[in-house]
Formats: sequence, structure tokens, C-alpha cells
Amino acid sequence: MPRWNKQELDRLYNNRALVPDFASHFQRWQRASAQARAEHPRPALDVPYGDGPAQRLDVFPATTGQGRAPVMVFIHGGYWRSLDKADHAFVAPVFNRQGVCVVVPNYALCPAVSIPEITMQMVQALAWTSRHVAAWGGDPGRITVVGHSAGGHLAAMLLLCRWRDVDQDLPKRLVRRALSISGLYDLAPLRHTPFLQPDLRLTPKQVRQASPAGLPRPDKGKLYAVAGADESSAFLQQNRLIRKAWGRKRVPVCEALSGLNHFSVLEALVEPGHRLHRLAWALLAD
Repeated sequence: MPRWNKQELDRLYNNRALVPDFASHFQRWQRASAQARAEHPRPALDVPYGDGPAQRLDVFPATTGQGRAPVMVFIHGGYWRSLDKADHAFVAPVFNRQGVCVVVPNYALCPAVSIPEITMQMVQALAWTSRHVAAWGGDPGRITVVGHSAGGHLAAMLLLCRWRDVDQDLPKRLVRRALSISGLYDLAPLRHTPFLQPDLRLTPKQVRQASPAGLPRPDKGKLYAVAGADESSAFLQQNRLIRKAWGRKRVPVCEALSGLNHFSVLEALVEPGHRLHRLAWALLAD
């Protein structure tokens, strides 16, 4: 068993402390998200995908193109304990203009639920998307999952789902492509991180259940794993870890993007021409 330095874990995993102007990023996201909802011609907001009050999603249909659109499901971060889909509608417009249907789900937050329970809520959200996205012009056979931070963890977990065990009517390979931005793949350090554990309440069993790097690699599909080069050594190590655990065939892209921190890296996703945007588009166009 490793001997965890709890003070060091707090330093390495507390992104808000590491990025002094983090609040300005959140403010930009909120303003841009409000604008995205207001300007989209036909968004579908707060659509239920499950029974819980937090199990709602927003659909932003493609605004250009003909025929069935590729689908991007974006899962927000916040260490499974904060933030909301309403803060992340800003990811939709640039992809909508490129002919992509964007789905942004919410999920219940810790400590009201556990991380394995959140993972199963995302399974439900993806099952809903597979069954219903065609009504908004999306192609259920071309779903790509993109997640940031905790959402990156959830995106990786969805590649591992046995969809036919969820429901026999679901495609066996419902999720075959995922982009994880600053994802977390080994939850063991978080169980010993003082500022997180009061909310996450991780147990050793939950760490085993929900650490992608400790689970058998998916037999199909691919994950692009990226982080900002200016993130902490812990996040850069997490990024390398999933490539080591799953191998190059399943993780063909594993990169640290220059000049980006834990929050600005998400903003690069919506910059046409940026490496991160191009990676997302490569998966969507696959």
C-alpha cells in the first residue's frame, strides 16, 4: 500500500487553488452558455432521461447539414460534487455549426450519491440518447462522448459498459469513441485527499469499481486522453496512466497540450483550429 501524503494530495488535486483566476473561467462559461441557450433556434432543455430530479439533459440539434448528424455527448466536471449542465452549454454552438448534434446531461452530485451511482446515471443518459436522439436529427450509430475532469472519468467508464447487460435492445457498441479532457482514471489518491473525501466518501470497493485504469481494457473502441501541460503533476500522471493501462491501441492519443491549465484546456475544445478541437472532430467524423 502506498503511503499517502495528504497535504501533497490536496496541493496536487485542488485545481481551484492551482489556478488563481479559476472564477473568471466559470464566469465566461456561464455567460457563453446563457447565450448559447438563447440563440439556438430549437434547443430541448431539461429533458428527463431517468427518474431522479437531476437526471435531465439538454439537446442542441445541429444547425447546419443534411441527414443524420453525428452526436457529441458532453459530460461536465466538478469532481462529481459541483457544477451543472447549465454551465456547459457553451460547448454546443461551434459543433452545431459544423453539423453536430450536442447532448449535455446532468447527474446527481456527491455526497447525495456515490461515483458508481453517477456512472450508472451516465449509462442511462447514453441509453436515452441512443433511443431518442434521432428525434432531434442525431445519428444514434455515431455517438462520441466527450468529458472534462470528472466527466473525462465518466467518458472512459462508458467505453467499458456492457450495454446488452443494461438492456437487450441497446447496441452492443453504443459508445465506441471517447475524448477525455483532464480525466481521472485511478480514484485511489482521491480517497486520501482531505478536501475531496468528505463529499466523495470513496470506499476501497468503490475505487475498485470505478477506476478505469484498474479495470480490464475495452476490447473495442478508442479513447483520446488529453490534459493541459500546465496542470499539476498528478493530472499529467493520471493522463499517462490510462495509456499505460489500456495500451496504445485503445488509447491512440495521449497528449499534454501546451500552455493550458485545468480550466483553459476545456475552452480549447471550442476553438476551431486548436489541436483539441481537431481531435474531437476526428472522433465525430470517424
